[in-house]
Amino acid sequence: MIISDLRGVVKLANDVDMPYFGLGVFKTHEGAEVENAVTWALEAGYRHIDTAAIYQNEWGVGKAVKSCGIPRKELFITTKIWNDNQRKGTVQEGFEESLRLLQTDYVDLLLIHWPVKGKFTNTWRILEDIYISGRARAIGVSNFLRHHLEELFETAKIMPMVNQVECHPYLVQQPLIDFCLSMNIVYEAWSPIMRGKVNEIPLLNKLADKYKKSPVQIVLRWDLQKGIITIPKSVQKERIEHNADIFDFELDQEAMDLIDSLDKGHHFGAHPDHFNF
Repeated sequence: MIISDLRGVVKLANDVDMPYFGLGVFKTHEGAEVENAVTWALEAGYRHIDTAAIYQNEWGVGKAVKSCGIPRKELFITTKIWNDNQRKGTVQEGFEESLRLLQTDYVDLLLIHWPVKGKFTNTWRILEDIYISGRARAIGVSNFLRHHLEELFETAKIMPMVNQVECHPYLVQQPLIDFCLSMNIVYEAWSPIMRGKVNEIPLLNKLADKYKKSPVQIVLRWDLQKGIITIPKSVQKERIEHNADIFDFELDQEAMDLIDSLDKGHHFGAHPDHFNF
């Protein structure tokens, strides 16, 4: 990944350009909160917005996107198929509803949100059809471990282009990163700043002092230098701008290794093999 500025992109396996930095809107309330967050992000130069059906804020995301004045083709919108749609066999219907709420004819990236056992391979077939139809410019998965990916590979006609997983200094999962990159699957981090807990880690504070940045900025830069797309969430204008201020410095290899060494295999969210929703 070549890191340039906030408008920089990584090329997916199908040659679609995906911005490597974006705004996540998990637990951002529908209405003014999400509309403001998306608007502030776009004003700050973000071009990548990540939402999901289960977040229940797709309408607000769509409203902000429609009113921002930026051509749709310059934006990158991700949404995800929720587990209930997989279990009920209503994946297509769920996707149609997401398009309606987002007020768009297509999404730039469509993901399977979680690897629902016994269902995700069938879900993938539908995503392949959606991709072929042109209503998703790219397709991928979220929260898939290596064994989930290998099971998907057995029947997939189109390989996933992205794997979005929980990723932060306490959950690096380097073998999974390496496997995805070896399969030309772009790795994407959700919860990159550990719900703000990166600010409590002494090592990150020490590095922040060294580079004259915040622990949050140190971690987001670490993501990019590892070739990982990152989508920090915030609903505050100042923090949205602050998060993106990471293109005027570079971590040296010692700093990268030190952050890697913080890995504890700790999940703040559900484990992909043990979720009950």
